[in-house]
Amino acid sequence: MKVQLKRLLVASLLSAAFAGAHAAPITIITSFPKEITDAYKKAFEAKYPDIKVEVLNKNTTASLAFIKENSPGQRPDVFWASAPDAFEVLAREKLLDKASDVMNPAAPDKIGSYPLNDPDGLYFGQALSGYGIMWNTRYLKANKINAPKEWSDLTRAEYFGHVAVSAPSRSGTTHLTVEAILQGEGWEKGWAQLIEISGNCAQITERSFGVPDGVNSGQFGVGLVIDFFGLAGKYSGFPVEFAYPTVTAVVPANIGLVSGAKNSADAKKFIAFSLSNEGQELLLNPKISRMPIVTYDKLQGKVPAGYPNIFDIAKRAKVQFDSHLAQTRYHVVTSMFDQTITFRHKELQAATKAIHEAEKKLAGKSSPEAAELIKQARALAYTPVVDSAMLKKPAFLDLFSKSVSKKGMGEFADKQLSSLEEQWNSKARANYAKAVELAQQAASSIK
Repeated sequence: MKVQLKRLLVASLLSAAFAGAHAAPITIITSFPKEITDAYKKAFEAKYPDIKVEVLNKNTTASLAFIKENSPGQRPDVFWASAPDAFEVLAREKLLDKASDVMNPAAPDKIGSYPLNDPDGLYFGQALSGYGIMWNTRYLKANKINAPKEWSDLTRAEYFGHVAVSAPSRSGTTHLTVEAILQGEGWEKGWAQLIEISGNCAQITERSFGVPDGVNSGQFGVGLVIDFFGLAGKYSGFPVEFAYPTVTAVVPANIGLVSGAKNSADAKKFIAFSLSNEGQELLLNPKISRMPIVTYDKLQGKVPAGYPNIFDIAKRAKVQFDSHLAQTRYHVVTSMFDQTITFRHKELQAATKAIHEAEKKLAGKSSPEAAELIKQARALAYTPVVDSAMLKKPAFLDLFSKSVSKKGMGEFADKQLSSLEEQWNSKARANYAKAVELAQQAASSIK
């Protein structure tokens, strides 16, 4: 009897030890909102009750830093985000591992001309995303503002104080939106448009979630967002609409296995689940409203009425997104935006308001002097501090990327970067102040 009890006890302990070893959770680091991560966590744990999922929510830039800073065995298991250039960074630095047998055979190889998956199998397209404009229909009606359709619409005076955008340094999806505009319009024209739109903004939010939340609630009238923010608001019952401008891009939101992960075996199961038809159906939840990587006929889930066909959007999208280009100038773009827009937003708003007022006063009148002053004010306010020629200098990009990633050339490089950013900041402030002066001078000269 004692022997039998002893055997049962040993078996029980071994079983508990095995269960405990197998129950190590998988950790997912992601910039996605809780509505997405909660839905996938719940569905995956229901399918695999012996595997627990932990979610670490950080913006894309912070996620990259977190993965880099932790040693193998201490890193999260899965990286899941919208920014394809972020995955290129991790792949280049050998911080992603291949994950075999996870792809969905029903998914295409490309979306438009853009590859759905990394050719080396280091990361996979899990959902599709485009970039555009959402607006609150009640807000626009109350303020007698037309619904925008193109980015250029948001430069008009009627939108002053009614728009919001987040800072690309704090939001991977906003960085992609900014890059889509820069790649579609070209560097100088794209920046001029971005600066002018930002001058019309009521706020530059710290996180991308702040824009759709503000539009949904009526705090803002219009927001520059990734598509699922606008569509989730619409299909969750908020009085909002969303449109893809002509200048947009469709790219995959990706998922990948982090090198040095604690629990790679179960992490692969999560990746496979997210790519499967079962996992893709979750994207159609109204609170998520993302675009699946497979066509609707492959899914059993109910597609909402009027839901966009992202494959059609991709065919007519003007921008064939270049993620390598976006990655090489990533830190230049985010720093330029912060130094000349985020940190100098009040001055930019003042310049934009003064220009609008001068143009309104000039409308229908002939005053060559005023027109020239307004032209000069616009050039000062909306010309980027870095021209496209500078981007062709490898030393400039090299200094920037190394310094910002903290793997660079030491204290001297950091000082060079700080000095350069201070120059941009000071130049922007001076330009905006001068633009206000010129615009006011123009307005006062009009009889």
